[in-house]
Amino acid sequence: MRWSAWKVTELPVSLFTREAVTGGGPRYVQLKRLIEAAIRDGAIKPGDALPPERDIAARVALSRVTVRRAVQELVREGVLFQRQGSGTFIKPRLGRVEQSLTALTSFTEDMALRGIGVESVFLDRGLYQPSPEEFIALGLTSGQSVARVWRLRLGNQEPLAIERASLRVEALPDPGVVGTSLYKALEATGMRPVRAIQRISAGLLGKADAALLGVAAGSASLNIARSSYLASGKIVEFTRSIYRADAYDFVAELRLTGTPGENHPQTPA
Repeated sequence: MRWSAWKVTELPVSLFTREAVTGGGPRYVQLKRLIEAAIRDGAIKPGDALPPERDIAARVALSRVTVRRAVQELVREGVLFQRQGSGTFIKPRLGRVEQSLTALTSFTEDMALRGIGVESVFLDRGLYQPSPEEFIALGLTSGQSVARVWRLRLGNQEPLAIERASLRVEALPDPGVVGTSLYKALEATGMRPVRAIQRISAGLLGKADAALLGVAAGSASLNIARSSYLASGKIVEFTRSIYRADAYDFVAELRLTGTPGENHPQTPA
């Protein structure tokens, strides 16, 4: 992704001036509103860089502390983001992604269908003693370990979801072999699931998960608990996923169940 860096002299005359910082409330709030309005009006665009804090401070006759507070508030709210050594940028607007609930596909496969580049950042992977939830969800017996693959999933370089997958060890004896796609690794062991049960709920992001997804703590999320099964009916995977609610839609096609005199296909449970 290419980021354009604006020089102060290239900014519109009406932007970042003492006269432009108006309205009620604390001065940092006034500056924050000014930046938000500039983004909304297209004066500065997603991907553009803000001028250095010292230059903004000089133009609007505010202290650097005040400017920094306004910028940090916008970073916290997900309007801006910062790259170490590069500066502060307007966060690109993420187009919403739709995922069907009627097909069992991996995140990688789903993004590929939409022409979206996929990246994974591994948060944890290895063999562990199961938690009580994993023990019950995977139907383990005493002494069995669990394979964990926890990842931050990105689409076109934008964080979209956190996946925390737990699997039976016979399905994934070496979690280190997982690359972009977990299901490709499961194909290699002959244990790719063929069906799954998903439960979807709404939630609010805590600080740690919000930081990973690049949004403000307390932002809305879509939470999915998925239990996946082999053709034999044996459970092989239990995954908890957290999706950004501002970026993801889950879509299901519903059909009318059979009515007297008509032969309608049954909607699967």
